[in-house]
Amino acid sequence: MATETATNRLARLLTMVPWLVNRQGIELEEAARGLDVTVEQLESDLNLLFLCGYGQMPDELIEADWEEGRVFVGNAETISRPLRLGVDEAVTLIVGLKTLLEVPGLTERDAIERALGKLEAAAGSAAEPATRVSVDLGDGGVDSELLARARAGVQEHRRLHLTYHVPGRDESTERDVDPMRVIAAEGHWYLEGWCHRAEGVRVFRLDRVEALDLLDEDGTPPEGVAPRELGESIFSPTEDDLLVTVRLLPGALWVSDYYPVESSVDEEDGSRTITLRTADTAWIERLVLRMSGHAVVVAPRDLTERIAARALAALAPQTHDVD
Repeated sequence: MATETATNRLARLLTMVPWLVNRQGIELEEAARGLDVTVEQLESDLNLLFLCGYGQMPDELIEADWEEGRVFVGNAETISRPLRLGVDEAVTLIVGLKTLLEVPGLTERDAIERALGKLEAAAGSAAEPATRVSVDLGDGGVDSELLARARAGVQEHRRLHLTYHVPGRDESTERDVDPMRVIAAEGHWYLEGWCHRAEGVRVFRLDRVEALDLLDEDGTPPEGVAPRELGESIFSPTEDDLLVTVRLLPGALWVSDYYPVESSVDEEDGSRTITLRTADTAWIERLVLRMSGHAVVVAPRDLTERIAARALAALAPQTHDVD
């Protein structure tokens, strides 16, 4: 069973508290069904609530009682109130939604337009500054003709043939892809589609596509296949990516919650060994160097050696010419 991240659990707790506050006395089993969790998970979450609140004194912590089979939550008014946005927050959301509407291949356009309309109506004249903001997504280092062919594949439902560079293995692969959408995220353009080589939905960074041909074949993905929920990050590891093993000391255990990992093992000395997959090791090198010894790459060996060489180069005394 995959280990739940702290981020995911926090998101569930923030949803759960106001839901329960407005359903005082609900039966434990009914509450679990409504929250789409098991009774055991709900009880575990309720136990955790005793440690949550806006302070550290007993009267500042959330109260939860379910011993009689019915759930009561108290002293949680602070986080059960409806969300109120400030002017800056509302304008930021409006600009973000308008930018999102400019992304080619967007499948949730109607929902975003409805949300934008409600937000603009609620903000009123305060939203006027958002009309003067212009956002340029740029090409993200992608050839404009290649980007245009990728978009055409989505719009015309035509299959694409890619020559794709996999940085983790430093090799190029040939793939036929039924395109679903072209999206911009984190400063890069991506193509999402059904990959016939992997027999699954994959996301390809377009600046790593060495060649892209628009084929005269139907590019409709298999029935029932839909774009993935991308969540907090576009990053989604695949079996083509490099498997990396990292040992985290107590001061770096947060890494296993922040990044998607394949396995996580707590060691007797308080450290944690994790494995994760990545198509680009550059960010792992930067992360490990930034952790100053609290994170150590165990495998693969060539990555360990590269990080060690960079660390030694950074620590080497610098010589300067004197005139």
